[in-house]
Amino acid sequence: MEIQRNISEFILLGLSDDKKVQIFCFVLILLCFVALLVGNFLILISILCSPLFHQPMYYFLSQLSFLVICYTSSVTPKLIGGLLEGTQTISYGYCMVQVFTMHFFGSSEIFIITTMAIDRYVAICKPLHYMIIMNRTKCNFLILAAWAAGIAHSFPQLFMIMQLPFCGPNEIDHYFCDIFPLLKIACTDTYMIGILVVISSGVIILLIFVILFLSYIIILYTLRNLSVEGRCKALSTCVSHISVVVLFLVPAILSYLRPPTSFPEDKVVALFYTILAPMFNPFIYTLRNTEMKNAMRKVWCQMLFSKET
Repeated sequence: MEIQRNISEFILLGLSDDKKVQIFCFVLILLCFVALLVGNFLILISILCSPLFHQPMYYFLSQLSFLVICYTSSVTPKLIGGLLEGTQTISYGYCMVQVFTMHFFGSSEIFIITTMAIDRYVAICKPLHYMIIMNRTKCNFLILAAWAAGIAHSFPQLFMIMQLPFCGPNEIDHYFCDIFPLLKIACTDTYMIGILVVISSGVIILLIFVILFLSYIIILYTLRNLSVEGRCKALSTCVSHISVVVLFLVPAILSYLRPPTSFPEDKVVALFYTILAPMFNPFIYTLRNTEMKNAMRKVWCQMLFSKET
């Protein structure tokens, strides 16, 4: 059956109609995006150019930084351009690309965060077997599994949206093409598709959050058997991971685990998991991590001095 689709582009209503608010959002989001790119590129290059790359924890962290860059870049440049130009039009094809990339990179990021929790669990609860369990082959398998899970999640989301007819209003009450705002303007009954989205996105994110929460309870309980120095080091790493999990997953749960419709507050909540939380990742993982700070200092000092000579 041929899908009715008279709309070739959508209009993103963005964050606000007020010009002053738009200017404020433009400056704020641009600064956040630059900080996000600089911070995550620093982490990525520092790990790739140092011995930390051979440690599972930092190997996963380099993957996380790469995914964060891709994930945020699928939305933020379009948002910044729209705030600067005052127009928020987006073609149908680009809109579908945003739906796919947001869910692909976002879900892959969640699964990489989960693998990092697995790594910390093995390191603290099974320290004598750590290098055997978390060898490079298994680390590569976990990363491939995270990417495969991202593909398995994102393609059904894209397929459901591409089957919808869009023949009426083309205004999306959001700053990027998200599923619930698109369901709202489709020319058909989308209730069942909305329920499927809640199950495939919201429920899965909630289950992952609960699993991560329980794993960290076990990890924190195990810390009592470590020495004071080992306990402080492990606790510092766990606090960093827990902070990233809460900042990223809680807003995502609020966005997808609720009735399948769109609300004005969705745009504010989405800012947390698309821009603000990813921006804080470099600070969370480096400020309290001596190994990471030393590696960054060594790598970048070598680069600067080698250019001068």
